[in-house]
Amino acid sequence: MKALFNSFWRAAAYCLHPRVIALSLLPVALLAVLALGLGYFFWVPALDAVHSAFESWELLATMFKWLESVGLGDWKSVLAPMVIVFLTTPVLVIVSLLVVATMMAPAMLNLVARRRFPTLERRHGGSTAGSVAVSLGSTLIALIAIVLSIPLWFVPPLVLIVPPLIWGWLTYRVMSYDMLAEHADREERRTLMRRHRVRLLGMGVLSGYLGAAPSLVWASGAMFLPLAPVLVPVAIWIYTLVFAFSALWFAHFALAALAALRAEYTPAPLSPPPIELPAGDDPRPLLAVPPI
Repeated sequence: MKALFNSFWRAAAYCLHPRVIALSLLPVALLAVLALGLGYFFWVPALDAVHSAFESWELLATMFKWLESVGLGDWKSVLAPMVIVFLTTPVLVIVSLLVVATMMAPAMLNLVARRRFPTLERRHGGSTAGSVAVSLGSTLIALIAIVLSIPLWFVPPLVLIVPPLIWGWLTYRVMSYDMLAEHADREERRTLMRRHRVRLLGMGVLSGYLGAAPSLVWASGAMFLPLAPVLVPVAIWIYTLVFAFSALWFAHFALAALAALRAEYTPAPLSPPPIELPAGDDPRPLLAVPPI
């Protein structure tokens, strides 16, 4: 538990590092660039497509005619941009977060390794293909478990326990592999994941609960539309910062556990054997006899 809390506060302190803050703000900047670029090239065609869809639906056409009759005809011009924003924002957010997550996990690992474990040998027991395989396989298992556990969500206590456990297991699997792939060999990684399974799973579950905080901000943006342009970027920044904290926490804990594991089987340096003198020799140094 001491190593668990030690890695926790170290990860929290590292979140104040300028590089971590810059990476956490990167998805917000990337989202703005993507939105401006897509808006410049596709805004007018998208508006025309939405207006055509409105006119092709009889129910919406009837509703707009009624709004015009009561003096609210401008709602049609307001609703079309809102539809485009609501349809494109989730896609842009997911793309931005995936790009930054791909960059952030190795950056957090290298930051911890360079500042705290500069002498820890890199044995390259994992690979990019292995990381992708573990991520995809674990995600598929987690999605199947989520679908099978949906009936349990109707039991009030279990809805707060089962999903975080599943996402915590997913975080534990993916983060443990990624944080040990560079430094540990295959046997060391298996030993550490078996020895610290409960601690790593607990770290994953807590990271899952921390990841729910941006969802509350996101929901607030959906409820209060005038504040959405402010609340949505704030939610993205908080989510990225939580991801950075989780990566730092796993990196600190995994590398410290790896260093401790290697210290267990590293033999202590042997003292030099005593020098054996022939029988009759006096080991004391000869005294210099002054000349007569």
